[in-house]
Amino acid sequence: MSGFELVGSETKWRGAIISAGVQHFRHADGAVVARDKVWHPGAAAVLPVDDTHVWLTRQPREAAGMAASLEIPAGKLDIPGEAPLACAQRELAEEIGKRAAHWEDLRAFYTSVGFCDERIWIYLATGLSDADDVELEADEDERIEIVPWPLDDLDGAIAATEDSKTVIALLWLALRRARDGG
Repeated sequence: MSGFELVGSETKWRGAIISAGVQHFRHADGAVVARDKVWHPGAAAVLPVDDTHVWLTRQPREAAGMAASLEIPAGKLDIPGEAPLACAQRELAEEIGKRAAHWEDLRAFYTSVGFCDERIWIYLATGLSDADDVELEADEDERIEIVPWPLDDLDGAIAATEDSKTVIALLWLALRRARDGG
């Protein structure tokens, strides 16, 4: 596979979270191509697991027309200089009122490489405890329901979600539990 270089970029629209526009790339054979692009700051997500539950949220996702999307806790990397792990730790406390004693970096992935640079980091959080010093603090326009989902029904959780980060995290958890006999 040959390489390419960025030769130009035009932002056509800016919103509160994303920007959209066109980028131009020159390939090794000299051809220049234009690609629509959405710039996104990225996000961090948490797979919080205790002895009996995986802790999920349910919230409306108006952009997708969903009244109740089942998801792992997550948030945008919208604080300058904040590392993905710090974002994940903050979101765990803010969205479900928990802290974790142990954090494992599971993986990072791009949500849609054909047009967007959004990258999500997923962390496994275990050794959960209540974050008594933090008030549940969803953003002012969020409507979050906390959903402790039984670990013995991961198939049900996977079937109940259409959110990509959550599908990836729950499939990973199901595979690990099958491998470990749990």
